Amino acid sequence: MTDRQDWNRIRDSRMSEPGADEAYQAARLAYELGRTVRELREHAGWSQTQLAKAAGMTQSAVARFEAGGTVPTLTVLERLANALDATLTVNVTPRTHVA
Repeated sequence: MTDRQDWNRIRDSRMSEPGADEAYQAARLAYELGRTVRELREHAGWSQTQLAKAAGMTQSAVARFEAGGTVPTLTVLERLANALDATLTVNVTPRTHVA
């Protein structure tokens, strides 16, 4: 069996465990939020230390967040957005159901 086949088997097994899908979605969201903040920070020409100071955080907290290692609170997201002169928009929209 190849390494890829082994990985696919392990992934399929883990994803069938209770709560796996929710954990995967939380990790995806954390990664996407972190990537967006990193892109905004880099566009502004700031270091992680500069963003951390502007947001009242530590550099290591910014690094963990940007790497997708933490799911932030709305308060933290708002502090980061304000520091980056960005608007935080949170919305919930209904899914389109096809009959």
